[in-house]
Amino acid sequence: MDATNLSHRLQVVADLVPQGARLADIGSDHAYLPAALLLNDRIEFAVAGEVVKGPFENAKHEVSRHGLADRLIPRLADGLAAIEPNDHIDTITICGMGGALIKQILAAHLDKLVGVKRLILQPNIGEPGLRAWLAAHHFEIMHETLVAEDDQIYEIIVAEPTLLPVRYNERELTFGPELIMHGGPVFTEKWQAERQRMQFALQQMQQAAQPPVDRINDYQHKIHLITEVLGDVEVTSNH
Repeated sequence: MDATNLSHRLQVVADLVPQGARLADIGSDHAYLPAALLLNDRIEFAVAGEVVKGPFENAKHEVSRHGLADRLIPRLADGLAAIEPNDHIDTITICGMGGALIKQILAAHLDKLVGVKRLILQPNIGEPGLRAWLAAHHFEIMHETLVAEDDQIYEIIVAEPTLLPVRYNERELTFGPELIMHGGPVFTEKWQAERQRMQFALQQMQQAAQPPVDRINDYQHKIHLITEVLGDVEVTSNH
């Protein structure tokens, strides 16, 4: 993979970046995503933020290789500290991290989110907590999609600021307000696998010498929720 040939997951993220955006890609690694967008004239300007020296050097190499030094700036910085006022960033991408870490990155520099019109986030885990954080900070989820790649299923969340209060119920936080509506085979596959994993873990807990009652109740509740949502999604998709 490189800037001229993105992975399927990163290509899906790239397609969600608005035309003419000024982008900050946080945890950019080789800066493949912003470089690809610039090479395709999709965005005006980008910052590639990286907290680790090795990936930061990789990003600098990619910028130089494609002659993008005037429009793509790699910065060695922690999270949103990579963004400077003169960048006029309006779109932020954060991909390939846990939801808790993405929350932490966003929360550490709330001032950098002023003027941002779109967040494109791809958490590897911890999606419900991230959705709750977005709602609490007046970001509404506008679009969600699932991407299957290398035996993994990734969730991509697009959120935009709103002045109105945002509230999601337990089902929406767990499964995604947009994903519940649209379902699809990857959604079904993801949650069938998760239900199977939880059912196996539940059996193990129930067979323990001292069964953990609270955890058993929690797993039973979640399994019930998954079964309910999968049933609803099947009914919706058949109409």
